[in-house]
Amino acid sequence: MSKAKKILVSCSEANHFCDKGQYKESTFWEKVRLNIHLIYCKACRKYSSNNGKLTKLVKNPKVISITPSDKEAMKKKLQQKMMD
Repeated sequence: MSKAKKILVSCSEANHFCDKGQYKESTFWEKVRLNIHLIYCKACRKYSSNNGKLTKLVKNPKVISITPSDKEAMKKKLQQKMMD
């Protein structure tokens, strides 16, 4: 097998390496092969970017929820508005 075939990967393989990298499971050579693939593949760069954004959102959700008492107050107001 030539060296180029060992380094160059398909989009499917690149996406798999990207997914593994998201969970810190990719090897050094998978990271190298992925980065080489990302140099020339715009679609995989977009996939990798979106994957990174998703990982960041899942790790640091900035979700603010209301208190149970506020929720009950909102329910009562809504029910009252529906009766009017």
